[in-house]
Amino acid sequence: MSPEVLAYPFLFIAIFFESFVLVTLLSKPARAARARTQGETTPSVAVIVPCWNEASTIAATCDSLLALQYPKERLEIILVDDGSTDATPEVMAHFAQHPQVRIVRKENGGKHTALNAGIALTQADLVGCLDADSFVEPDALREVVPCFVDPQVVAVTAAMSVHKPGNILQHMQNAEYSFGITLRHVFASLNGLYVTPGPFSFYRRDVVEKLGGFRYGHQTEDMEMALRIQNAGYGIENAPRARVYTQAPDTIRGLIKQRTRWITGFLRNILGEYRGLIGSRRHGALGLLVLPTALLAIVSGILLFLLTLFLFARNIFTALSIRAGIPLSYAYLPHGSFDWFYLPTSFYLLLAAIVLMTSVTLIMVGKRISKTPGNIALGLVSYVFLYGLIVPFWLIRATSDVAVGKRRDWRY
Repeated sequence: MSPEVLAYPFLFIAIFFESFVLVTLLSKPARAARARTQGETTPSVAVIVPCWNEASTIAATCDSLLALQYPKERLEIILVDDGSTDATPEVMAHFAQHPQVRIVRKENGGKHTALNAGIALTQADLVGCLDADSFVEPDALREVVPCFVDPQVVAVTAAMSVHKPGNILQHMQNAEYSFGITLRHVFASLNGLYVTPGPFSFYRRDVVEKLGGFRYGHQTEDMEMALRIQNAGYGIENAPRARVYTQAPDTIRGLIKQRTRWITGFLRNILGEYRGLIGSRRHGALGLLVLPTALLAIVSGILLFLLTLFLFARNIFTALSIRAGIPLSYAYLPHGSFDWFYLPTSFYLLLAAIVLMTSVTLIMVGKRISKTPGNIALGLVSYVFLYGLIVPFWLIRATSDVAVGKRRDWRY
């Protein structure tokens, strides 16, 4: 049996999943979400910005919040300094006299404690979170608020992109984030979201308090809260045109460290307290499709990487064996003209190409539905040629950390 056969089930599942996403984009709930307009209702809103050593970005983050197109008397901004050791308190102090801004300083306890400290200070109908290295478009909050018309909706996520990508690695992540915009939009139409990212996610304050506030959540408090909301039977929506831009790692080391935290947090949450969601018919697409597919994606990513390495090594060994004893001056010189008919092909490569091209399509769809400006061409190229080479490293690192119980510092 050829080793490629081992990859076929995973590639078929990937094609099925991506086809499902494309079809769901045409569903009535997804079309209704894209047609949703900015409403006239203006519930009171508090945006909490947890900070730890964010002196270089917190001012710009706060300025972007103050520029939101929302009634000023209905919007407050709570800056929470979580025991910073740099100039963050001094930068925050420049906003101390602003009528919309409140500043809190506390001992370092982690992002979840900073969020809870902010929630304890407000009676706003909605509370949101914005990471201190993220920036929002002026109309973003206007896009979020209408999603709360349904009383069952407890949380709403935004459309994230990379803020001013500077190198090819950040362009790659920007393309990946566009892919994520599509997936969140589709999953939300099925109530299948299992994470409410730090950049500009919003919640009903009373329900968050009823559920016990934010928790450590294995360094992924946003994912743990989303899973707790789903487990309690509530819904999570997505505002695909609520654009927010976040800083992205600019080194491979930083990226792998960040994604290792995300994947270990997912595995520890979903295989721990929330394992009952997996396969749960009561939770619909989340339990029957989204979570099982997410787990399978981790397994398949590692397997396909190892299989690719094996096939590459085998082909190198075969080539060297065939050419053994043939003079190098002859063996490695071109002989005759190139004929495309003899280009090596296989069903395995065909399926992989379909998966890759469908992914590119979903990236372009995400950019379109979010109306995110900018050229994504370099992001697409780097995604196609670079992303698949890096992903296995954080998948392998994360699964091994979970297997042996290793904990890592989250800062990158």
